Amino acid sequence: MKIGVIGSGNIGGNLGKHWAKAGHEVMFTSRHPNELNQLVQEAGNNAKAVSLDEAWEAKADVYLLATPFEAIDKLSELYAGEYGGRVIIDATNPYPERDGEMAKEVRESNRNASEYTAMKFNTAKTAKAFNTIYADHLKDRAFRDTDKLAIPYAAQDQQSKEVTQKLIEDIGFDAVYVGELKDTKAMDPDQKLYGKSVSRKELEALL
Repeated sequence: MKIGVIGSGNIGGNLGKHWAKAGHEVMFTSRHPNELNQLVQEAGNNAKAVSLDEAWEAKADVYLLATPFEAIDKLSELYAGEYGGRVIIDATNPYPERDGEMAKEVRESNRNASEYTAMKFNTAKTAKAFNTIYADHLKDRAFRDTDKLAIPYAAQDQQSKEVTQKLIEDIGFDAVYVGELKDTKAMDPDQKLYGKSVSRKELEALL
């Protein structure tokens, strides 16, 4: 698959490297792509660094959102013509102390964070994954044959469900389906799945 990584920090950077290692074509993004040279080098031949414009124009199969939550409004408006029908995996979390008032409003509203993202990227097919795991565990515990960590995920439709499950399993984690986006409250900050690095059996018990 061709994957656009929007936000190349700890979560996006590590996921991009893993997916490149697993044989996917990865585009890391930055306003200054040349600043990502080391990341691209570590990721190997299947990765390159591009601008945000280039990534969205490339019509990737999947886009990973791994930016601060506050960027969602601007990204969804700027690239509204580019992501229609694409799968978007939302790895963001609303932290009011970092993301300000909009994150506070989402945290206090009736909808959860993934529903907010899906509403903003309303022509895409949104899934939620990789927002509950610590970056160090994502980095160090991939590609295991035994003692695998479980990654909870949710999806808007069958395509986003299948794609997200594959991308979790391709890098050596167990994919645990939580349900539709309306069911992702448990994945939000301070909720019962957030920050839990556990096995499939333990995660299913938490659910």
